[in-house]
Amino acid sequence: MTMAGGGSILVRRKLPKTGLSALLLALATLTCASAYAQTLYKYRGADSEWSFADRPPDDGQNVEIRQMQQRVSRAQVTVMHSLIGSEIVFVAHNGFHAPMELALNFDAITGVEFPHSDNSLRWVLAPKSDLTLLTLAVLGTAAPPNVKYHFAYLPGDPVAQHLPGGGYRVPFSVGSYFAVTQAYPEAVTHRTLDSQYALDVAMPVGTDVVAARGGIVFEVASNNFRGGLNLQRDGRSANIVRILHDDGTFAIYAHLNWNSIRVRPGDRVRVGDYIADSGNTGYSSGPHLHFAVQRNSGMRVESLPIFFKGPNSGRVVPATGDMLTAYP
Repeated sequence: MTMAGGGSILVRRKLPKTGLSALLLALATLTCASAYAQTLYKYRGADSEWSFADRPPDDGQNVEIRQMQQRVSRAQVTVMHSLIGSEIVFVAHNGFHAPMELALNFDAITGVEFPHSDNSLRWVLAPKSDLTLLTLAVLGTAAPPNVKYHFAYLPGDPVAQHLPGGGYRVPFSVGSYFAVTQAYPEAVTHRTLDSQYALDVAMPVGTDVVAARGGIVFEVASNNFRGGLNLQRDGRSANIVRILHDDGTFAIYAHLNWNSIRVRPGDRVRVGDYIADSGNTGYSSGPHLHFAVQRNSGMRVESLPIFFKGPNSGRVVPATGDMLTAYP
């Protein structure tokens, strides 16, 4: 059976912002907090033990239903603008422990000079930093100054180059081996640029997941327990860890088990560090680990071909149907 699923991409877009000609024009920098409910079913199993699941039992027995309200606080990038004297100043804040590329687009400008044509309106924001993006002069015309804009951002510096060195560590315990259920060039669900070279490995829920390469953790989602093949319902419910590598690439570990993640944004991990348990959360047809190494190729995320360390310093390129073994 092919275990299929997809990891999520960190691509955030913001709705248009409108500046008024009154006093200070500023947008507060806030921590992103999304809330949604998950349904938990409690019932007796075959051996009369209590079972907890994200769907009711097939036998139609009475169940206790709980609505679990999930609040997930994540970092974000914000853009604020201020009227200072006769100028409007735009400042971006990056709340992530990783560089972020930001693209700004103006929808309407009135009573303010247009950005210079040489300005690409793209910037790379350093981790946990603020950056003044641009300054536009108020023209002093009859039309009051007004700006309307939107922006998008995603992780990574587009000049980063993939430098894998001696290869990646297989992301589970040494001596363990599991079946590869999807790998390049097979594309059951890995049909987009960000997942083209991703790897799916079938493994029981609760299997140790370790860092395939050292780096800085910059995004974590850990309190989802739902999984299935309803993309609209389950697509946003994967527990994940994203780790930034020293060469500017980053890895995603997805479908992790509920409340099992042992790292936080800002933590530096070493290769082989235990970071989470495998699971079956999000858009997934069965328990497995989705792993990919990615880079920012200029306001788009692309996955990268990789190889793992094998025995006697050999290289292992995973293929669908192989048993993948972890070596030190």
